[in-house]
Amino acid sequence: MNISALLTSAGINIAVCVVLLFLYSILRKQPSNFSLYFGRKLAKVNPTRDHHVRLQRFVPSPSWIVKAWEISEAEILATAGVDAVVFLRIVVFSLRIFAVAAFVGIFLVLPVNYYGQEIHHHKHIPRESLEVFSIGNVKQGSKWFWAHCLALYITSLTACLLLYFEYKSIAAMRLEHIRTSPPNPGHFSVLVRAIPWKPDESYSDTVKKFFTKYHGSSYLGHQMVYHRGTIQKLMAETEKVCKMLRSNNVGHGKNMVESALPAGPSGTLRILSSEPESIKRKPPFPDVRTASSVKEVAAAFVFFKTRYAADVAAKVLLSANPMSWVTNYAPEPHDVYWRNLSIRYRLLWLRKIASLVAVIVFMFLFLIPVTFVQGLTQLDQLHHTFPFLRGLFKKKYMSQLVTGYLPSVILLLFLYAVPPTMMLLAVIEGCISRTGKKKSACRKVLYFLIWNVFFVNVLSGSVISQIDALSSLKEMPTQLARAIPTQATFFMTYVLTSGWASLSSELMQPMLLIWNVFRRGVLRQKDDLCAVSFPYHTEVPKLLLFGFIGFTFSVLAPLILPLLLVYFFLGYLVYRNQILNVYITKYESGGQLWPTVHNTTVFSLVFMQIISLFVFGLKQSKTAWVFMIPLVIFTLLFNEYCRQRFHPIFKNTPAELLIEMDQEDEKSEKIEAFHQNLEMAYCQITLKSPDPQKSADLSHPIPSDKDLEDSTALNPPALAQQNPTEN
Repeated sequence: MNISALLTSAGINIAVCVVLLFLYSILRKQPSNFSLYFGRKLAKVNPTRDHHVRLQRFVPSPSWIVKAWEISEAEILATAGVDAVVFLRIVVFSLRIFAVAAFVGIFLVLPVNYYGQEIHHHKHIPRESLEVFSIGNVKQGSKWFWAHCLALYITSLTACLLLYFEYKSIAAMRLEHIRTSPPNPGHFSVLVRAIPWKPDESYSDTVKKFFTKYHGSSYLGHQMVYHRGTIQKLMAETEKVCKMLRSNNVGHGKNMVESALPAGPSGTLRILSSEPESIKRKPPFPDVRTASSVKEVAAAFVFFKTRYAADVAAKVLLSANPMSWVTNYAPEPHDVYWRNLSIRYRLLWLRKIASLVAVIVFMFLFLIPVTFVQGLTQLDQLHHTFPFLRGLFKKKYMSQLVTGYLPSVILLLFLYAVPPTMMLLAVIEGCISRTGKKKSACRKVLYFLIWNVFFVNVLSGSVISQIDALSSLKEMPTQLARAIPTQATFFMTYVLTSGWASLSSELMQPMLLIWNVFRRGVLRQKDDLCAVSFPYHTEVPKLLLFGFIGFTFSVLAPLILPLLLVYFFLGYLVYRNQILNVYITKYESGGQLWPTVHNTTVFSLVFMQIISLFVFGLKQSKTAWVFMIPLVIFTLLFNEYCRQRFHPIFKNTPAELLIEMDQEDEKSEKIEAFHQNLEMAYCQITLKSPDPQKSADLSHPIPSDKDLEDSTALNPPALAQQNPTEN
């Protein structure tokens, strides 16, 4: 591929980005799209919608860019939480490190690559092949490889320095978030699974006797987990009764809280009084007859009087049999994934193995579209495979379109199926929380992208050549060293299509936009779209993949670095806008994604160094080869230091911090009221009220699976009257 083909791909993607950005600046002003582009604000306020046609609505404006740029990190932290700040830190870190790498690569490495051999260069640079800008153009044994070695040292040391300060800052932010957060039910609770079955007593009695005996001084109470099928049946009956009561105006205008509680073995329903005091102190299952009508599972949330007691119970081995009385930190009530709590603990290891096998099978099945995509980049192979298209390929713009733009677009379309598949496998794996489910899916998507998008594309040509490459593992580094520089052109176009264009698509939300138009225009539905949480499991792997590509080609083909800088700068604006206006925060992990980001970045650095080391070996530059070995060792030692220094903070909460918070609670009178409402926090049945202000008086909302899906609609009371486009 030559420069003109790359410019063709860049021109197409720039045009697509500009059109989508102009459309977004217009569509966001339309009242019918407020729920699509201002989901976060609609979750807090009920805006007035001016349906009068005004010229201002149809004039593009860059106001959203200014607002996204001006807002401070402190405001984002207060609005969207620690996870959102950590995500944006990934973008900022990438901008900083690749700005340094681009400066060094363009002004130091690129001239060495271009003049690496005494060949005739075209007077018109667009006619030049992209290979002359890569390290492959440098002749063997050249003395100029010191420039590549110096660039590697500058990039690696800068990356390590930035990683250290980011890790330190985010660890401190996490601890401050825990210290300043109000009492959280998850801090006082432990999830206990694999409760032993005794024929003469229920699971609930077994839990009570065990923790009263062994943790009597700190044990507060417990809430059993019930079989999901029974709960869903009760919820369905509740909805029917509530609809009937509303239609018949039951209560003659009195304020009532409608709740589905089984009144006996028949599973019938009754209505509770709406008095908040009676609700807050009402146990989820009032009597023994009620409890016997609902099937318990071998899992329970156990509550303790202090955070430290809960932390100790979650860490220690409670039983001589490690397969019984298994404890985990309890997720936040809104973070619990109730569906997986009924899974038997003894089956979890089988589910994890099955999930791993499914991921591997899916990776190998994806070889088919990847091989097809790589075939499109080889014009000679296309002439041989499709001889009837030779006339079409003789047209210059068609050959540039097919080899420069089409492959990455096709690959991008296939990749849309990856995140939903990995999310499904994370559910099968048995994750107990929604953040855990997203973390598991995030790692799976990341491994999938690095393997299929990078390694398979580099080694591809045909399925047979890939199998040969995999069968000769000893030759794998050498094959990668030969193949990676030649694939720089494909990854440049991939950054343009999957990077630039996908960010514009993220801003526009085209699928949701089409669905919104269809439901309003065809189905005549006037209610707002559901507010959704941020898709960390799709966006974090995407950022890390581009970082991996950038590090790998930073000295091999530095022409890719300016394209990545544009991507990360545009992503900085787009993601800030989406976090502030579109996505809501339903649960918080306290920045637990950063260790994955750190480890992936270090892996990218080490991989860059090792590939460069083998390239120097192929180019017969012994001096550069020798100087690379200390850099690899230093990077590995740096990673080990960070793992020992910072990673434990993300796995456990320091005991001294928990004890200090417990001591502050002892001085406060509110902790007693918090303890009284603790058991209701993890109830699976939702209490609903026709009056949102009444239901807001409950100390802890009681979530269910249906209420907590990522597509759940939020219908808050009208707190203010304003137009979301004005803020």
